[in-house]
Amino acid sequence: MENKNYYAVLMAGGIGSRFWPVSTTSFPKQFHDMLGTGSSLIQKTFARLSKTVPEENIFILTNSKYEDLVKEQLPNVTDRQIVLEPVMRNTAPCILLAALKIQKENPDALMLVAPSDHWIEDENAFNDNIRTAFDACQRQPILMTLGIEPTFANTGYGYINYIEDTSTPIKKVKHFTEKPNKELAKQFLADGNYLWNAGIFIWSANTIVEAFEKQMPDMHHLFFRGIDALNTERETKFLSRTYPKADNISIDFGIMENAADVRVLPATFDWNDLGTWGSLYEKLTKDFQNNAIVNAETFAPNSQGNMIHTQSNKAVVIDGLEDYIIVDRDDVLMIVPKEKEQDIKSISKSVQQKLGKNLN
Repeated sequence: MENKNYYAVLMAGGIGSRFWPVSTTSFPKQFHDMLGTGSSLIQKTFARLSKTVPEENIFILTNSKYEDLVKEQLPNVTDRQIVLEPVMRNTAPCILLAALKIQKENPDALMLVAPSDHWIEDENAFNDNIRTAFDACQRQPILMTLGIEPTFANTGYGYINYIEDTSTPIKKVKHFTEKPNKELAKQFLADGNYLWNAGIFIWSANTIVEAFEKQMPDMHHLFFRGIDALNTERETKFLSRTYPKADNISIDFGIMENAADVRVLPATFDWNDLGTWGSLYEKLTKDFQNNAIVNAETFAPNSQGNMIHTQSNKAVVIDGLEDYIIVDRDDVLMIVPKEKEQDIKSISKSVQQKLGKNLN
């Protein structure tokens, strides 16, 4: 039976610049079928959440320029469910806006906030974890996040340090650490009571709004003064005047790192943030030479460990390449060593400056 107090907010306003040239400003990765499954990442995320949250209670938070893409890929979503940011201002402002809208609609609402472009295979375990978190947030005024058991000393993720407590699966958070260096990340793994921060949050609408009122009073005042306009035809005009004035700050820095009562549930599902071509490679099925191939037909003698992605089942012929990213899209062909995947964002900027073409 559906719980009408369950809500979800999908964050779908990012650009995914490390997935260039497939992910671009005009068509970011969340709207692509990155895994070659026939569904885009946002479609897969929506379907996964709808197993717990009523479809009409799943909101899409995105930039106004992606409104048409959202409507095209999620045709059953209504205008009420699409929350448009007139400008990009990181995660704190848009989460506060969504919380105020949901709180106004349903004061008993429990909210999940999640990125729209992550890979989660065990959807049943994911939904079990969500329901556990919802139950906890219904009982107590806490802010919750789902943490991922680290598998190696990754320096690209934030870490959550928690207090060991074998009596409950939900742990009290001691502190957050943003993207540590390699040595510190190794120490976190050795300590054992650290989790990766997946950017998945759960709380009641009342609790997160109160947290903003206490910890970010200026931002709370900025949005709350237009509370009468929210969920009405006057909302767009109010946001066009107000939203650009909001601080550009993440929910982690603005709220979570200084909140008094933060809890974490170690996730029981496999997770990948699909932040780079290398992370996508790790999750795809490989051929006998350990190449990961999406939408391509390949002839690849003496070639192994490559990530190959084309748009329309193009024939790709390579010989003697090892551990490369090979991506073909429209008028861009990119061939870059996997070890340089973190440089792709800067590479795309340099290419456009040198060639004088808008390839983004």
